[in-house]
Amino acid sequence: MHMSTNHGYDKDAEADKAQLAAVRVAVDEVDEQIVALIGRRERLIRIAGTLKADSAEVRAPGRVERVIEHVKATAEQKDIDPAIVEKTYRAMVEAFTALELEVYKAGN
Repeated sequence: MHMSTNHGYDKDAEADKAQLAAVRVAVDEVDEQIVALIGRRERLIRIAGTLKADSAEVRAPGRVERVIEHVKATAEQKDIDPAIVEKTYRAMVEAFTALELEVYKAGN
């Protein structure tokens, strides 16, 4: 059995573990807020899917790029990495476009 004699290091390691645990709790709380917002976005997308004239209007690549540019600009204003925001939004928009196409097709 190894007995550490560097008590300062042990205290630092324990403080780091406690801080990491607190950060993880905070991340979980943020994730719950994000999931709630995704749910709100999903409800809106389902409504939009019933209002579109055709599947091309659902895909709307021009609208997608305007959304991406808007969220990147918002990220920059808030000193958030716009590349992370763009990657996240591209994945999210792809998933929501697939959902909206399903809703559109089910209604037509």
